[in-house]
Amino acid sequence: MTQERDRNWRWNFWFTVPLYPYGQRRTLRSEVVKGEVWTFDQLQGIFYVVTPIRMTVVKLIQGGLLVYAPVAPTPECLQLLQELIQQYGNVRYIILPTISGLEHKVFVGPFARHFPNAQVFVAPDQWSFPLRLPLSWLGFPSDRTQELPPESSKAPFGDQFDYAILGPISLGVGSFGEVAFFHRRSRTLLVTDSVLSIPLEPPAIAQLDPYPLLFHAKETAADPVPDSPAMRLKGWQRIVLFAFYFRPSALEILDWQLTWQAAKQAIDRSRQGYFGLYPFQWKSGWQQSFEHLRGQGRLFVAPILRQLILNRAPQTTIAWANQVAAWGFERIIACHMAGAIATKPSEFRVAFSFLEKQPLQSSPSPLPEADFQLLHQIEAELLQWKITPPAQDKI
Repeated sequence: MTQERDRNWRWNFWFTVPLYPYGQRRTLRSEVVKGEVWTFDQLQGIFYVVTPIRMTVVKLIQGGLLVYAPVAPTPECLQLLQELIQQYGNVRYIILPTISGLEHKVFVGPFARHFPNAQVFVAPDQWSFPLRLPLSWLGFPSDRTQELPPESSKAPFGDQFDYAILGPISLGVGSFGEVAFFHRRSRTLLVTDSVLSIPLEPPAIAQLDPYPLLFHAKETAADPVPDSPAMRLKGWQRIVLFAFYFRPSALEILDWQLTWQAAKQAIDRSRQGYFGLYPFQWKSGWQQSFEHLRGQGRLFVAPILRQLILNRAPQTTIAWANQVAAWGFERIIACHMAGAIATKPSEFRVAFSFLEKQPLQSSPSPLPEADFQLLHQIEAELLQWKITPPAQDKI
């Protein structure tokens, strides 16, 4: 039974982007709109900072399925998808909606090979580092891969979807771009990284194996952490702070001598427990940082996008946000964090008001500046070495 289970979760190409959980990935499918829209969640992370990565599948009117931002095509994932194929028809279109997100791009080629009749559409101006390579060299099927047309009406699925292309935004070395899709029939907006919402409770995909949650719930390496809803929640809140700020103000990184000494006292010194290494110490007040960031589940733009990317092109970003906000969507499905988010266009638009000199009246209060300290340092280093262009003035 264990061997069969492990085979169902296997992802053989994990080494191309070596993120946890490496070669074993679970998949959870959820029906968002009955008979219309489904999400497929997997998990990814570094040092047990695990967050969901999500694929969305939409039924087409004339039969068949459109797949937005594929995840790892494990046997379990493919079987869950096959159940939809048996009811609604085969995969007809596969969409890569980002130009720089390796955690999305790496799955498209392997996924497409399982559906040889599907057309693959990618966001324009794809790039790779350190050399710009043809898409076929990155594993995309050369005979059926093409860029999305500039206008959604020119796409073969343009009778059912609108889309808006953000970027490319030049970042010096490389660029950023994303394509938001609006499914008219279900009033659903699909986005990749541009906006998201943080769930209060740990996502279901993260609770299948709670070890990463409990790992980050510890105070010291020697702490035993019993499995309980409270400990899972504590670990989740700290994981969120790690994921968005890398080093929030309430986190102290211990020096390696202290870390090695503490590791000797660790309860779990197995490979799973990183041999007892736990180089963190949380200060009082870290919960407030989480509450500020989550903002009662509001839509927001991730700190790294705010500080290092979108502020390089505020006018372009606001124009794109206005275009998307003109659609009458009722929910947003992002590729990360919370799944289907009940919202409205005005809330989406407000999320980008940090790029404006006079933010909209309903704009949320600013995030604590202290939590941006590491991102400010990263930005200063990039500017000093002339790796990225400076931020532009707010509009």
